[in-house]
Parts: sequence; structure tokens; C-alpha cells
Amino acid sequence: MLKVGVLGAGHLGKIHLRLLNQSQKYELVGFYDPNSANADKVAKEHGYRKFDSIEELINAVDVVDIVTPTLSHHDCAKEAITAGKHVFVEKPISNTVEEAEEIITLAKQHNVKGQVGHVERFNPAFMATREKIANPMFIETHRLAEFNPRGTDVPVVLDLMIHDIDVILSVVKSKVKDIKASGVSVISDTPDIANARIEFENGCVANLTASRISLKNMRKSRFFQKDAYISVDFLDKMCEVVKMKDAPEEPGDFDMILQNAEGLKKQIYFENPEIVANNAILDELETFADAINNNTTPIVTLEDGTEALRIAYRIIDCFEKK
Repeated sequence: MLKVGVLGAGHLGKIHLRLLNQSQKYELVGFYDPNSANADKVAKEHGYRKFDSIEELINAVDVVDIVTPTLSHHDCAKEAITAGKHVFVEKPISNTVEEAEEIITLAKQHNVKGQVGHVERFNPAFMATREKIANPMFIETHRLAEFNPRGTDVPVVLDLMIHDIDVILSVVKSKVKDIKASGVSVISDTPDIANARIEFENGCVANLTASRISLKNMRKSRFFQKDAYISVDFLDKMCEVVKMKDAPEEPGDFDMILQNAEGLKKQIYFENPEIVANNAILDELETFADAINNNTTPIVTLEDGTEALRIAYRIIDCFEKK
């Protein structure tokens, strides 16, 4: 079993601690949190070993799970990687693209693996439809959240939209050609509502909307491709696949048939992919263990996390140019 330690014992850090403690692929050694009062409380309530310094924790483990505020991701990852430890870094990978690129360089130099916590890749609804998404040409995403003061220190693009950016980049195998975006600050110093239009070189267009001041939560994506429409509800973990094929010569009474102006007839039919319930955070952590043990490529690489961050900042740049 891989020995793992967690940096950061905040809201998400405590979830990681609990799941790593349950995992059959890791041995949870302990955690470090610079807030001594919080660290004492977590250690007392859950029995996890509390380390007194980052260095002490890093020296005791094989894998460092970085669940600290984004501003410290780079420094924590750098210290762990230069000590020869594998790193799991929560999203976004770092505060700047330059920091992310240095993390990639260091990981290669020290021959360690890294994965970024873009957890929606492990959402069961997305996993059920992932192989059915083939060359989408139009994508629409809505990620709306009720107001929560936690996270408002960064633009909504880095807080919420980056999830959808990563998912889109994972299914569109083409370079980004152009980006147009707008953002509005309502109650924060940075945009709380944002919309972006990403155009790819292959002609695909993605329209993304994110808000953290909505009256209800929503996390939906729709993928449109030749002869198919795929809907993924990341929040309620549901999906729908609607396909079209050439209509039979003698359709049944209940067959859904469309006919265009030229007389071409298509039959609409539905697929309901099996959704296998899972814990997405546990899955992302355990697949990282598999990548280390089997010397394979992690599902969400450091490069993936860096590219998502790069596109996020290109979107933010559009706000500042207006």
C-alpha cells in the first residue's frame, strides 16, 4: 500500500482524509494543517496523526495529497516533488500557468507522477456517456451554484467553470482557435457570473455559463454531434443519449420518425446508459494509486490541469479587455 499524507484539513481536506483512511490502496499516515487550532480539532475528533511541519509529513510518505488553498499549491507541490514524492493536487493545479508549467517540469525531472483533482471526470453520469461522445460539434454547459462565501476570493471561472473547461478539453480533440467571454461582478470583487464561447480549430463550438449567485444549483452539459445528442446532469447523476438512424421502410406505430424538406427520413431512438454509483473523489484518488503502482498515465494529468488553467485565464483576460 502507498503511504499517503494530506496537506490541508479544511472542508475538502477532511473529505480526502476520510476517504483515504477507508481506501484499500493507501495507508493514511497523517496530515498537516498550518492552522494549529483546526489541526488539533481534526486530530482529536478523527484520530488522524497530526504532523508539525510540511517537511515532516513529506518525509513520511510516498504520495502527497495537496488540498490547500490554490495560492499554496505550487509551493507545496514543489517541495513534495523535489523530495521525490508523487503528488495529487486539487484543482486548479496552481495559481498561475507559469507555476503549473514548473510543476510539470519538476515532476519530469524527479520522475514522479502527478494528478489534478478535476473530479467531474469521475462523475458516474459522465463516465457512463464518455465513450458515446465522439467528435461533438456543439457543446453547452451550465454550472450554477447558490451563493457560498467560500471560494469568492477567485473569479467564478477558476471556482466553477474550470470543471467544464476540463471536461470539454477531454472530449474535443482539437486546439482552441478563439475565445470570447464576458463576466459580471455582483457581490464579489471578481466576476460572479460568466459566459464564454470557445471555438476550436475543427469547428466545434462550446458555450459555457457559470454563476455562483443562482437561486438553485445546476450542473448540466449537452453534447451535440452527428446523429446524436447527449445530455449529462453532473449534479443529479443522470444522463440521456438521443440518437438518429435511417428510418426503416415500414416504421412501427410507435417509432419516432423525422422527415426533412428533401424527404430524408430518420428514426429517433433513446439509449439509457447504465450509471454505476460511485464516490468520485475516492475514484480519482484510487486511480492515481493505480497509475503509480502500474506505471501508467494518470487519468487527469498535470498537463491536463495546466491546459484547463490556461484556457480559464484566457477567458478571464477577455473580461479585463472590456
